[in-house]
This record gives sequence, structure tokens and C-alpha cells, in this order.
Amino acid sequence: MMANRIRRSVCRGGASALALVSLAGCDLAPAYHAPRYVIPATWQGQAPFAVAQPMDDRIPANWWTGFADPRLDELETLAADHNGDLQAASERFLQARAIVSEARADLLPHFGLAFGGSNNKSSAERLFRYKGPITDSDEFYGGMASWEPDFWSSIRNRVRLQKDYAQEAAAQYASARLSLQAELASDYFTLRGLDAQAAIYTQSIGYYEESLRVTQTRLVDQAASQLDVARAQNQLYTTQARLLDIQAQREVMEHAIAVLVNVAPSAFHIPADAHLNATRFTLSAGVPSDLLQRRPDIAVAERQMAQANRAIGIARAAFYPHVSFQMNGGFDDNGFNLANLANSMWSYGATVTMPVFEGGLRRAQLQQSWSAYRETRDHYRMTVLTAFRDVEDGLSRTRRLDGENDRLHAAVGAASQTQDITMNLYKGGLATYLDVLIAQVSTLDARIQQVEVQTRYLQARVGLIRACGGGWDMARLPAPDKLFSVDPLQYSGLHNARPAGDVPAPHSHGPDADDDLTGPVLSPTLRP
Repeated sequence: MMANRIRRSVCRGGASALALVSLAGCDLAPAYHAPRYVIPATWQGQAPFAVAQPMDDRIPANWWTGFADPRLDELETLAADHNGDLQAASERFLQARAIVSEARADLLPHFGLAFGGSNNKSSAERLFRYKGPITDSDEFYGGMASWEPDFWSSIRNRVRLQKDYAQEAAAQYASARLSLQAELASDYFTLRGLDAQAAIYTQSIGYYEESLRVTQTRLVDQAASQLDVARAQNQLYTTQARLLDIQAQREVMEHAIAVLVNVAPSAFHIPADAHLNATRFTLSAGVPSDLLQRRPDIAVAERQMAQANRAIGIARAAFYPHVSFQMNGGFDDNGFNLANLANSMWSYGATVTMPVFEGGLRRAQLQQSWSAYRETRDHYRMTVLTAFRDVEDGLSRTRRLDGENDRLHAAVGAASQTQDITMNLYKGGLATYLDVLIAQVSTLDARIQQVEVQTRYLQARVGLIRACGGGWDMARLPAPDKLFSVDPLQYSGLHNARPAGDVPAPHSHGPDADDDLTGPVLSPTLRP
């Protein structure tokens, strides 16, 4: 049943139960249910991952370890521990928890103390002067208490709304962490792809230098023309220029990775590695209905919808009487004989306010809250559809790129064979250098294209894992009763709250642990 079939909550019990309403309250928020969409039973595409090492069908939280690259593992650990954006997200979650405790405080009685004194002198020539001393003193001390009974659950709904907001902040943290993990892995594979391209260009440059020497020798022997030499030089210099471009791209990508792990780029270096054959592993995208529980962004949209639902109850409560109780008492005297019953003073009472005419203000606020709720429902539906598209895109990319990589691997083999045969024919005078040049260009282009496809394939695998939630689950959201950052009578340990859910305590290494940006956190294998 769709959640838009929302029934209004009603207060049960007759007028005789009004005295107990302050304890039980009357919840005016609509009954909340997340939408239940009719969705496909299976995905259109399937991931082409071959089994290289057994893994659970469910994506693990440390999914990047499936690529079996120790350097990637270390980078992911460093980013999770030291990335500033991620730590800021955990701080936002802590702030949301503090707001939950602030909202709960309104459910409890408030007590206060007041004391003071003054010494006063009046003018001896004042108008309407009466007989008596012109100086006097006044000392007082007392206490005050106030409490608002939550008849219409307005305060309770504010507390529940803030709990939903804190859970949204926890899901936002999970989404930021997954984005960081995926961005780092994608950048890392881009770096390794550039390493592989640089190795190909370096190898090709050595091959072209040898070709240039052969051509120059044949020119001396009058077996080749100056045109052949010019063509060989052009091929060599162009390839050297492309190598410099690849090296520049690698340096820029290395700088981006350095920032993700909280290190100044000048103090960070990853040794080059031309191997781009990351381990393949099994991956199950599950069924589409599981995706609603695995994506942090879907959890964020759902918690926003729950908050908007609670806001309707708060807007409804504004139509009903507002009741509060106050009590004050103490002692007041013109000397220090305060602790005297004759000098005591006290007052107590109750205040009831109820709107009568405000020009449609509260009705407009209620209308706005309903519209805001419907807006969050629309946003939730679009978030779900976007998540389905992301998974289908990932399945399509990985499947097609895997097949493209196989074809390019065969093309590289054929092009390399053609290049070798053509060069041997040229040395024997049975082929022109133009034939050699065409074979060389075809071989280099095929090898570079294969590396580019391999890189895109690895990035597509990372994107698919991210689209599937990266091993996250809504069950990892902190429970509502664990969201309070402080207890009502807690007066110590206020610097930081206890961890809740899978969000670590902010700055667990100390507030100054990440101030050194020269790379002390890096292992020797990652230092320049």
C-alpha cells in the first residue's frame, strides 16, 4: 500500500483522560510508511566478473581488497583515517546528535537559581521626599522552575524529527565515505593506467630509435631516401611528446590522490608500476529491491521524508492550546537576615494560550508542511530511479568493456606481428618505410587503446560497486535511542560523544594529529 494513503492520527480516550494527556500525549503526525514501489525482479544486465578468489555474494565493506593491490589497501586506510572532508562529515553527525539532546531537554522541567544584592541611596532633595532613611540595601536569593506538558506531542515530534535528521547525517557520512573510497580507487587505477601507457611509449620510443638508426644506415648505403629518415624522425619525436603529456597527467593525478589522503602533494609519491592486471573477483548486484537498503543516498532521502512527516504533526499542534507551568520562590530582605519565613516570597501558576485569529498563518504553515512532505516523496522516488540507472549503467559498462578488452588484446597481437614482419621486409628491401610507419602507428594505437579500455573497465567495476552501495546497509544506521550525545545529568566527558552506529568519533587521533601535511602517516613504500 502506498504511503500517500496516510490516515490522520487521533487521540483515543474521552474527556476524563485529559489529565493524563500530558504523560501519554496526542501524536498529530500522520502515520508514516516509506513508499513501496513496484520494481523489476532482476537486473537487465549481469556483471562479467570471473571468479579468481572466493568472496561472499554480498559486497564487503572493504570491497577494494578484492583487487588484491596492497598499495591501494593502504591508501584507502589512510583516506578513511585522515581525509578532512570525511572527518567534517562525522562532525556534522555529532552536531546533529547534540541537537537531538537539545530537543529532548524541552520535555523535562527546567530549574534555575537567582541571587543578588544592591546598596541604594536616594537624593535628600528629591521631589515628594518622605521621612525615612535615604540609604537602604536589598539582598535576595531564590529559585524558579518551569515545565511545558506536551499535550499534542509537539515537543516529542521535534525530538523524533531531530532523530531522523541525525540518522540522515549518519547516512550522509556513509555516502561521503563511499564517494571517497570510490574516487580514490578510480584515481588510483587512472594512475596505474597512465603508468602502463608511459611504459608503452617508452618501449615504443626505443623501438623507433632503432628504426631511425636502421633508416639512417640504409640512407648511407643509398638503399633509402631522406623522406624515410624524415618520417622516422617525425614518428620518434611525436611519440616522445606524447610521453611527456602522459607524465604530466600522472603527476596531476598523483597530486589528487595526495589530497585525498591528507598529504601535501610535494611530500607524496607513488612509485610507478606498469602492471594493470588487477585481480578479478565475484560480485553480486543482488536484486533491485535490495538496493533500497544498500544505498546511503536512498537512506538520506528516506530520512528526509520521515522528517517532513514529523513536521506535519508539529504544524498541526500549533492549532491547539499551549500550556506551561511556572513556579518561583525565595527570600528578599534589606539586610542579611534572609533565611526568615517572614522574608519569603513565592508564586506559581499556569499559562494557557490558544490562537484565535492570525490571518491564516497557521493554516498556511500546515499547507506548506504537507507540500514539503510531498516534495520529499518526489525526491525519494527520483533518488531510487537514479540508483537503478547507476547499477544498470555499471552492468552495461563492465560487460561491454570486458568484451572490448578481449578484442583489443587480439588486435594488439596481430598489430605487433604485422610490425615485426614489416620491419624485417623493410630491412630486406621488400617493403617501403611507409609500410613500416603504418604498422608502427597501428601497433602503438592498439596498445594504448587497450590500456585505456582496461583502465575504464577497472573504473567501471569501481563505479558498479559504488552503485550497489559498497557493502553498506541501512541496518548500520544508529538506533534512535543511541543518538543522544549527552545524558540529562552528565557533566563530564563533554568534549566528544560516544560513537554511534558505524560513524567513528571525530578526530579519534586527536584534534592536531592531522596538522602535519608532510607525510608522516605514510609507510616507507609510499614516500618519495
